[in-house]
Amino acid sequence: MVLAVDLGQSGARLRWTTGEHSSQRAKRAAESPLDVLRDIFTEVVTLHGDALQNEVVAMSLTGIYGNVPDPEPYGELAREFFGASEVAVIDDGLAGFMGALGSEDGVALSVGGGVVAVAGRRGKFAHADGLGHIFGDEGSGFWLGKHGLERVLATRQGRENDAVLLDFLSSEVAQFDDLVSKTGAEAQTLCISTAKKILEAAESNISSAVMIRDRGAEQLAKTVAAAWTNAGGLRNESLSFAFLGGVSRNRGYEESIRRRVSSLLPQAHLIPTRGNHLDGAIAITTLMKSDLLPLLRWWRAP
Repeated sequence: MVLAVDLGQSGARLRWTTGEHSSQRAKRAAESPLDVLRDIFTEVVTLHGDALQNEVVAMSLTGIYGNVPDPEPYGELAREFFGASEVAVIDDGLAGFMGALGSEDGVALSVGGGVVAVAGRRGKFAHADGLGHIFGDEGSGFWLGKHGLERVLATRQGRENDAVLLDFLSSEVAQFDDLVSKTGAEAQTLCISTAKKILEAAESNISSAVMIRDRGAEQLAKTVAAAWTNAGGLRNESLSFAFLGGVSRNRGYEESIRRRVSSLLPQAHLIPTRGNHLDGAIAITTLMKSDLLPLLRWWRAP
């Protein structure tokens, strides 16, 4: 039996043979994934107890930047909580790829609080973005919300002139005013949660929101193209690509991204996502039994 874990910037999900659990505990800026996982595992064991005893644990993790670290601390943590003897530590981009595309060549783009794209072609994999919100994650939920909030806050100070968007984001501005720290984890969370409103504003044809959305789509298209070419793919080659993550469910954003991907990769075909990161993590435990550096490392109990 396999216990699958998907840790993201907006929360976490776990799945085992007889159930699932969603947690609001998310990976925030400057936190170690290990510390966050300990909190989540304590929460889920308290609620579900012995049902979570599993020999194999598959962890899809944000915040490891395309380079999976030493898996031993993750293995020991899973053994402590679940009695695990095998643990797959997986970059969330690879888990997303396996969930969305399985063994098919192409690119899976995960767009949530952050951004990561993984391409697979003839057994070679490549990773793009996934650099975190300071140095990357362009087009992500954080990115959309940050650009929207900075524009309306500048409007309130007289540095910009966007009264329509300021009115649309009045609730989010009030939340900003209530922040104790304007640069801490709560500020990051506010940016991510504001993304939905930016996309709604774009659907309402608020011009500045449309501009932010389309700039984000342009950056995401570049990320898809970079992942594909870094995996050895040709720009005029046929490939499939799929979207995962909450932000990508917005139809206007999806269409804007699709058009821009097509301009860079003319033979790219958007396909329905077959599964999610949990599905991909579970698939990896049966299809990838050895390390795939730097995106996958296994720990096995001595």
